[in-house]
Amino acid sequence: MALKNTVRVVTRGTDGTLRIRDYPNADQLLQTHTQIGIDDCSTDLALRGLPVFRGLIGPMPDGKTVIRYETPEVFESLTKEWSSAKSNRKPRRRTQPPADRQEMQLPNELA
Repeated sequence: MALKNTVRVVTRGTDGTLRIRDYPNADQLLQTHTQIGIDDCSTDLALRGLPVFRGLIGPMPDGKTVIRYETPEVFESLTKEWSSAKSNRKPRRRTQPPADRQEMQLPNELA
């Protein structure tokens, strides 16, 4: 399991752009945010035991070595963008069934 050693906080600037700030560890984040608990249910085991902060959503994985926290506004807008993004998948073409299977005659007992 990779060691997650960078803490990333994503906020929205006054002009609407995303502001990303990286910290070497969570200690600096503890100085500016209030810890309200610890993560104990993440499916990424490397995130369990990390702090949960008031006003931030996270921790969540962001690559192999980054722990990410987002403001609720950023989380909501990125989630909406992600869910409304169209996939590049093309629909499968439907083919005609083989000629011997197009029309099957049922025996008289079943008809």
